[in-house]
Amino acid sequence: MNDSLPARNAGQPGSQRFNLMRWFSLTALVSVATVSVLAAWGLSSFLSGRMILREAEMTEGFLRNIIKTEQTVSFFTGASNPNSNVGDFLIHMSNLPDVIRINIYSLDRQVLWSTDAQLIGRRDPHPKKLGESVRAAMVFSPGLVPDLLPSNAEEPANEKPVTKYVDCYIPIFDDEHRLLGAIEIYKVPQQLFDTIDTGVRLIWLIALAAGVFLYAALFWIVRRAHHIIEQQRDQLIESESLAVVGEMGTAVAHGLRNPLASIRSSAELALESPLPPLARECATDIAAQVDRLESWTRQLLTYARPANAHIEPVDINAVLNEALLGFRRDLERHGTAYRLELAGELPPIRGEPAILQQLVGSLIANSIEAMPRGGEIVLHSHFDTTAEQVVVEVRDNGPGLSPDAAKQAFRPFFTSKPKGLGLGLPLLRRVIERFGGSVALSSKPGAGTTVRMTLRTFT
Repeated sequence: MNDSLPARNAGQPGSQRFNLMRWFSLTALVSVATVSVLAAWGLSSFLSGRMILREAEMTEGFLRNIIKTEQTVSFFTGASNPNSNVGDFLIHMSNLPDVIRINIYSLDRQVLWSTDAQLIGRRDPHPKKLGESVRAAMVFSPGLVPDLLPSNAEEPANEKPVTKYVDCYIPIFDDEHRLLGAIEIYKVPQQLFDTIDTGVRLIWLIALAAGVFLYAALFWIVRRAHHIIEQQRDQLIESESLAVVGEMGTAVAHGLRNPLASIRSSAELALESPLPPLARECATDIAAQVDRLESWTRQLLTYARPANAHIEPVDINAVLNEALLGFRRDLERHGTAYRLELAGELPPIRGEPAILQQLVGSLIANSIEAMPRGGEIVLHSHFDTTAEQVVVEVRDNGPGLSPDAAKQAFRPFFTSKPKGLGLGLPLLRRVIERFGGSVALSSKPGAGTTVRMTLRTFT
């Protein structure tokens, strides 16, 4: 009887619970982080590629306009053209902004002219680029500057060290779209790179913020769902326990009440007649044990009763006084002091006086039993103006409960007492919640126990 149904099931093979929050935290973190990184990498690559392509297209358009304006097609073919301004063309090429090298190639991939004089007359070291540029109209690619600069060249004046460049390989055609050669330009558009870096940083920051927000939102949703599942699981366990209690309570009520009444009546009759001290003590013990069994029977029946109690206005201070009055002899016999701290003019609460008195009496009995060598019990009541509810506390200065026992105190059939049934606090919580209130327990080893009931006022 002292072991609850959940406790029995916990020891069965395969009953280990699945830790939803732990697995979700790990899988969601990995999933969200992976998606965020891939999204940021993809967007960064797209942004960099599109902006560099746009820069290369502008450079290509600018060069083609210069060639057309200066009429320098003959520079590639070797034919004479009195209208050609090759000198101006080369000057324009040399003065292009952000350029660190220009190579002009003939159709046979020989360097016709270059800002690095050492390269003039050499063959194109990248012959495949010409074919690629013809097919794609232009080839561009990023690279690093240090190994590219000629010995007599200087890096463009920039506030930041130059480390990257854009290589544009542009094919040149005549008016009949015949390939004449190609121009290769190495540019260092530092403003473009700064803009790309800023955009990439912004993308990664947004991806990080979005990932954190998504993870937090999913974590909150799953945590909320996990909490609801835990509540429903506890309610299911309580319902199963309640069904067992109901069947048991009915059987106990029909099978024990009449015999118990007969036993107690016999004990009372024996006590009224002259008896030796030992026999009188035995008769008194019989009556006390019958009362204990009767109390357990009432608890079982009350706990199993459906939630359709008759609600009426109740004077909680009167309930506390009546409950304490029934235990004054027990308090005196155990040397336990008591104190009433009852606020005056409390509004009536929702409930049933008899049931509430029984529940408060059960709390007082628990405190007396927890302090066999005496102690103090305090019954306290006051009105919480903020929540507009009546608060009742039953406190003692007994040995208290361990953290594990305090955590399981409201579980049906759990008890830390050798003769306990384990339904006192579960019954209290069930009834108080039925009346629209709530119950909380605070206890520390060596510091006593406090049961706090928050009760709705009757309106």
